[in-house]
Amino acid sequence: MQNTANPRFQQLCHWLKTLPASLQLELDQLTPASSDASFRRYYRVPSKDQKSYIVMDSPPAQENNEAFVDIQQRLAKTGAKTPDILAYEAETGFMLLSDLGELTYYQALQSDLDPAALQALYRLAIDELVRIQQADTTGLSVYDAPRMLEELGLFEQWYIQQHCQTELSPTEKQALEQVFALLVADNEKQGSVLVLRDFHSPNLMLPTDASLQPGIIDFQDAVIGPITYDIASLVMDARHTWDEEQQLDWAIRYWQAAHHAGLNIATDFAEFHKAYEWMSVQRNLRILGVFSRLSIRDGKHHYLDHIPRINQYLRQVFTRYEEFNPLRRLFDRLENKQTVLGLTI
Repeated sequence: MQNTANPRFQQLCHWLKTLPASLQLELDQLTPASSDASFRRYYRVPSKDQKSYIVMDSPPAQENNEAFVDIQQRLAKTGAKTPDILAYEAETGFMLLSDLGELTYYQALQSDLDPAALQALYRLAIDELVRIQQADTTGLSVYDAPRMLEELGLFEQWYIQQHCQTELSPTEKQALEQVFALLVADNEKQGSVLVLRDFHSPNLMLPTDASLQPGIIDFQDAVIGPITYDIASLVMDARHTWDEEQQLDWAIRYWQAAHHAGLNIATDFAEFHKAYEWMSVQRNLRILGVFSRLSIRDGKHHYLDHIPRINQYLRQVFTRYEEFNPLRRLFDRLENKQTVLGLTI
């Protein structure tokens, strides 16, 4: 058990003792499960009847717990595999959840998965994504142009200015604003679905039952947004490098499944391929800003380990579309590279 001198932890333990005795929780075996980039903390607690539960400590002053409850209900109605909410105290932000298992896709990737098992897991994830995208979106906030532009501002503020210690010239700033406008316009015209925003390996739990469905966690920030967003998150995972051949294979499989489900997606794969690559630029520029902020402001420096990978994903797309030449030149400067005859050396 944790250090009982922590008042928040003491409060959590007291709440757990108020839950029904029928749960048979073995509170003396409460252990940390994980934490994330937010204020949430997770614990695992076993029961005397060999079950396991997750306790979520989500301070209501910092986290939108009502959104967590709302999105969980929407996803559950699609048949997606999410944690069941077994107990919830809104005032404190404490929840008791069903346990979806101990291993995320990300953890499994670190263990050198058998190639056949890897392909099977990601095809299951693609099926789950298509299922999620059929969820009811009524009343959800919209990932619209103003919000996209606000998030792209994180790239300049935290990555360029703070992390790279660089100021843009007036010409660079104007070119960047023009690229942002093009990105947002393209992303906004895509079909709209429920978007989890972080549909990637750390938020997918390995299947644990006969359904073979991956568990979905960290879904409370879901919005109405472009259908291209979550597939870009999956195939250009900020925490794991996938080569272009693998990205393309999974993107094609997803596109076919989305069509079969009747989702609002481009009928031509080449058009869809361009759309999700452009969406990936939006997402990855934002992530560079977010990861830089997590390091500089919050002292979570391990997020910087992923920046080279994100830059590589961005450069992969930059080389394909001349509209991104200003970004390519900017990244060349930030990385002290030279651009000669359109090539980076």
